[in-house]
Amino acid sequence: MALRTIESLDGLSGKVVLLRCDLNVPLKDGTITDDGRVRASVPTIRLLLEKGAKVVVMSHLGRPEGAPDPKFSLAPVAVRLGELLGVDVAFSPDTVGESAAGVIESAPTPGVVLLENLRFNAGEASKDAAEREAFAAQLAALGDVVVSDGFGVVHRKQASVYELVQARPSAAGLLIETELDVLDKLTENPERPYTVVLGGSKVSDKLGVIGHLLPRVDALLIGGGMLFTFLAAQGHRVASSLLEADQLETVRGYLAEAAERGVEIVLPTDVVVASGFSADADHVIAAAYAIEDTPFGASGIGLDIGPDTASAFAERVRGSKTVFWNGPMGVFEFPAFAAGTRAVAEALTQVDGLGVVGGGDSAAAIRQLGFSDEQFGHVSTGGGASLEFLEGKRLPGLEVLGWES
Repeated sequence: MALRTIESLDGLSGKVVLLRCDLNVPLKDGTITDDGRVRASVPTIRLLLEKGAKVVVMSHLGRPEGAPDPKFSLAPVAVRLGELLGVDVAFSPDTVGESAAGVIESAPTPGVVLLENLRFNAGEASKDAAEREAFAAQLAALGDVVVSDGFGVVHRKQASVYELVQARPSAAGLLIETELDVLDKLTENPERPYTVVLGGSKVSDKLGVIGHLLPRVDALLIGGGMLFTFLAAQGHRVASSLLEADQLETVRGYLAEAAERGVEIVLPTDVVVASGFSADADHVIAAAYAIEDTPFGASGIGLDIGPDTASAFAERVRGSKTVFWNGPMGVFEFPAFAAGTRAVAEALTQVDGLGVVGGGDSAAAIRQLGFSDEQFGHVSTGGGASLEFLEGKRLPGLEVLGWES
């Protein structure tokens, strides 16, 4: 069965559409610091408004542990969403019940309402299916149809993502359609050379995707904190750098499998080693096999790939026809250790083919470093969902929309 789309829903004019988005944006002192996910929700909302619907947007934000917490309120998101849409967005301080129903009823048709953080209700993310179903029933009572467009949560079996979609006529939004189209290009006959760049802190977070991609890609470039487990697996000392010792044998297995398959796993030849984990830490460039041979000795910490590696990675990326990148190359939040991430991002904007930023910290990094989403082939809104898709996992939030892996 094919993915159900908005066009499969009959007569939306005058209907109340419950739209599940992923508006889980970073906030600092009540101000949104990266509105990428809010902007990504706009096309579907505009389409539903054009069809004459009253759109009730719902999302989570952060991890409020199933109870109201002012620092996780979606109120600032309602303001930003209204600015992007050019319409007034009514905000409901409740997620369900008479109060939420009253806000929805008083909003114009077509019009937009944003409900408060879904995770203020314990039923949203409960592991108990009955609790999720009960909360989904309360949400379903607020509208006529459901459109699911929060790609960043489709790998979660949560009330608004799974049970609610089954409680009303439902379909996928434009964002999910776009994300799946891009992921399909990454998995079904991608143009070659096909290069995957993986970074981030923990190799354990990426083991599944590495294993699934090895038979499919031409090269894997390894950066970020996870690179030190790879270096250690080759017998190098990594000083006080991040190391997952329990993953060494698994990594050695992947290195051996890659060699058998003729897939290149490209590791850094140099790294930036710092005296400590801080923005103003002293730092030097060291060969990847000599991390402990710096003035910091065994207390040194690798915080970025080195300039030679950054140049080599960038050349590989630019020379590829398909590139997927997930995970920064270093601690990009500290300017002194952002050069590797910047080099990969810059190269990705120059790919003559499909260059995909795989959401999560990678998406945050490009924006913090001054790049715009439009410079890339695609910037995913779901790092975890993208990785699980590429691992070949079943994604419950997509299966209930008719999608089959």
